[in-house]
Amino acid sequence: MGRSSRASRLAAHHAQLRALGLRPIEIWVPDTRAPGFAKEARRQSLLVAAECAFDDMMDFIERNAPQPDDHQGGN
Repeated sequence: MGRSSRASRLAAHHAQLRALGLRPIEIWVPDTRAPGFAKEARRQSLLVAAECAFDDMMDFIERNAPQPDDHQGGN
């Protein structure tokens, strides 16, 4: 029995992404639905906003963050 149409399309899509030099990864992120998440996110955002070097930090991030049209090949 052959692959389903959906599985074939997914395999082709994955092959295209790999041809672009990308690879799949798995990451774990905070569950935004968890109790206390919003309160902790607010607490952390207030700490960052209160930081005296906030503007310098944001300037650094903006200068060094990849732009949508950047394409950096891996080694």
